[in-house]
Amino acid sequence: MTILTHSTALLLQRNFIAYRRAWYIFVSGFLEPVFYLFSIGVGVGQLVTGFEFNGQTIPYAEFVAPGMLAASAMNGSLLDSTYNFFFKLKYNKLFDQMLATPLTTADIARGELTWSQLRGGVYSAAFLLVMVAMGLVHSWWAVLAVPAALLIGFAFGGACMALTTFMRSWQDFDYVTLGTLPLFLFSATFFPLSAFPTWLEGVVQVTPLYRGVVLVRELTTGAVTWQSAASVVYLVAMGLAGLYVVSRRLDKLLLS
Repeated sequence: MTILTHSTALLLQRNFIAYRRAWYIFVSGFLEPVFYLFSIGVGVGQLVTGFEFNGQTIPYAEFVAPGMLAASAMNGSLLDSTYNFFFKLKYNKLFDQMLATPLTTADIARGELTWSQLRGGVYSAAFLLVMVAMGLVHSWWAVLAVPAALLIGFAFGGACMALTTFMRSWQDFDYVTLGTLPLFLFSATFFPLSAFPTWLEGVVQVTPLYRGVVLVRELTTGAVTWQSAASVVYLVAMGLAGLYVVSRRLDKLLLS
């Protein structure tokens, strides 16, 4: 995850001031996964006896909830690292103004990425409290679910910011939906990996949201395996690669 330097802290303060009157935007982003949990995890859960996960059978709601928590981290991070980032870069010209100060493009990349992952972390922390209140958490490993959510936000935020620097207009954001919807539906959030055809299992296992779902699900159920370590390495590498690309792209777009 990104290191909180003085320049990063300044950018976080700027974003906090800009968003503090728009608190309802954060609330709306948090409520979406909660509605999914109640409608699918609890509603459909009445018709499903449960799934086996890492050798133990868990109720359907306990199976779905960690996946929704990981999706919350992804969605929260994605909003600021795509639409809002693009507006600041192309229309508001905010980053050009920042470069008139001692800030560098690397500072801007770190600051915006940190803000996006914090937004995803807030969504996930609130969702975890809902899970606890509903009795869907039975392991102390779950305290690591919020750091895991920040890691998911770091990975998606870095990658999405990097991709956003290549976008030319708002129409290009159709590709965001085109990419995230399959990730969400094929992330083993609502049904186990074994439900997929054999050829598709391997594809799903290398998708970023699936790695996040595995990590959070193992932590909230306490059934931790080497898969969690593999997920951490995957997400860290994804976030660092995205951060590197966006820093280089900002150099090209703003300094050349």
